[in-house]
This record gives sequence, structure tokens and C-alpha cells, in this order.
Amino acid sequence: MPEKTSGWEAALTEASSPSWTRRVRAGRDLTAFADVPEAAEALVGLLLDVEDTAVTRQTAEALARAGKPAAVRLIALAVAEADDNQADWLRTGVQDALAEPDGVPDLAATCRNLARDPEEAVRRGAADIWAWADATGC
Repeated sequence: MPEKTSGWEAALTEASSPSWTRRVRAGRDLTAFADVPEAAEALVGLLLDVEDTAVTRQTAEALARAGKPAAVRLIALAVAEADDNQADWLRTGVQDALAEPDGVPDLAATCRNLARDPEEAVRRGAADIWAWADATGC
């Protein structure tokens, strides 16, 4: 009898799917596991997706909406590595989350905390995200 895969394992598998819609779904599904190393690695890959900007945008939105330090830290890491086009889509995803009626109330506070992260790339990326939130009025 074939072994069933868990939702977690299925999401990891979908993160490398050739289908952009499956990669978007994986980004949303893995957001809850942003503090788990395997998921974090897959999420950064989705944030920096070279094949479809929708994957970048929607994964950034899901992580920003989660608002947890581990999730925002991954966006910050991606921002530090992103080319200009990817950075634009990461910004759009974060701003999409901020535009929601509930917004992301603790995003600025999370970015302030990440500004003290030991990793320089996280500090740089968090500063950019903080500026995006500030420009949005959040």
C-alpha cells in the first residue's frame, strides 16, 4: 500500500513543481512552517522564483500577512538577495498584505526587531520592508 504524504510534505514537493499555481499554493501552505528550516529554504526559493512573478508576489503576501518574525525574516532575506524586478514584486506582495482591512499591524515592530538581527542581510532586508510599510502609511 502506498504511503500517504502529509500536507507538509506535499507542500514541499509542490514548491518545486513546474506549475506556477502549485508553487503559489505551496507558498501559502508552507507559511505556517516558516520557522522550520526545510520550509524556510523552500519559501525563500519561492520568494525568489525566477519563472513567475505571481509566485514571488503571493508568497510575499502570505508571509507578510502571517506577520510572525520568522515569516518576515524570510521576506527580508529574499529582499537582500533579490534583483530589482524580484524586489518590486516582493514589495507589491507586502503592500498587498498591508492593504487588507486587517493589514499587518505588527509589521513595523517586527522590522524594528529584525533590524537587530545578527545576519546583515536580514537587517538590510528588514529596513527595506520597514520603508515599504512606512510609505504605505502602516
